[in-house]
Amino acid sequence: MEPIRMVDLVNQYTQIKEEVKAEIDKVLDSAMFINGPAVHDFQGALQEYLSVKHVIPCANGTDALQVIMMAHNFPKGSEVLVPSYTYVATVEVIALLGLKPVFVEVCPKSFNIDIADLDNKITSESVAIVPVHLYGQCARMEELMKIAEEHSLKVFEDTAQAIGASYTFSNGSTQKAGTIGHAGATSFFPSKNLGAYGDGGAIMTNDDELASKIRMIVNHGQSKRYYHDSIGVNSRLDSLQAAILKVKLKYLDGYNKSRYEVASFYSSHFQEVEWLTTPFESPFSNHVYHQYTLKLADGINRDELIAYLTDLGIPSMIYYPVPNHLQKAYTSYGYKVGDLQVTEDLCSRVFSLPIHSEFKPEQLEFIQHSVKAFKGMH
Repeated sequence: MEPIRMVDLVNQYTQIKEEVKAEIDKVLDSAMFINGPAVHDFQGALQEYLSVKHVIPCANGTDALQVIMMAHNFPKGSEVLVPSYTYVATVEVIALLGLKPVFVEVCPKSFNIDIADLDNKITSESVAIVPVHLYGQCARMEELMKIAEEHSLKVFEDTAQAIGASYTFSNGSTQKAGTIGHAGATSFFPSKNLGAYGDGGAIMTNDDELASKIRMIVNHGQSKRYYHDSIGVNSRLDSLQAAILKVKLKYLDGYNKSRYEVASFYSSHFQEVEWLTTPFESPFSNHVYHQYTLKLADGINRDELIAYLTDLGIPSMIYYPVPNHLQKAYTSYGYKVGDLQVTEDLCSRVFSLPIHSEFKPEQLEFIQHSVKAFKGMH
């Protein structure tokens, strides 16, 4: 049996190697490494895929969120509501810009932002909400957008883990994750469902004026070379990464379908395991399974389980062991243990199994048998 990888980028590359090499060669032959035709081609292809008016490529997903907030120029100290149960990048850009993260609870089933807690935490200082479409499915965007409208708040979607997921509204219409709020941000980190071979990111919006501001900010605040209309940053997706991403975008729906099939396989085998809770699938969003995350019952030693799987050659991960409201970097905001009980409980009992689009059947069988055998050892 081949080694099991958390994300199998090696075998994925072998399937598309010739296409990728041909596109890389085009960039190398043109020597247009920054803002070359490959970037514009990918931008157009992603706009079409997402059915969104504007895609602005940038250097990474963290920059994407930061630039969106820079474009709004919120007063220092303004509050941005954000789930604590997310990767730190979502929170750090808020703090970096002198804004105040207000940590919101998540739902115990979907792990996405809790709408009731969100509503309770809005104050006169609130300016924006950053819902995170965690692990591959959308947050409750219809209710969230209504709340945002009632309070005149901006909504910036963190869709780094849910590229390609669709949200279905109560009227039956659908929109892609990242295109529902006032702006969306995504990452093309290599392990993402749509991953580059280095860093990369993009911003999505249907707002023409906002798109114009963002385009300036990512390019040193200039609309015309050497004429700087705003304070900006240097955040560009390079042509080589864009060329790779354009190839991979064609396969994204297939990758997501394969991930879903792997998740369905896991869940069908783990459904009856009393010490595991399989991932919840929301009725209003398809799940693209960036991660397959299980919840352990009381009394199961997570560290022992991970060590046991590691010994068998099965990688696993904990996303995320410490919630952001309890991270040392954010102690100044005054949160303490017990403030977000669902989030803290999840951080103590979740673990994620390998998921990607390149599994061999014998690998999946080995993983499910091994996980189920663990409880029998205790």
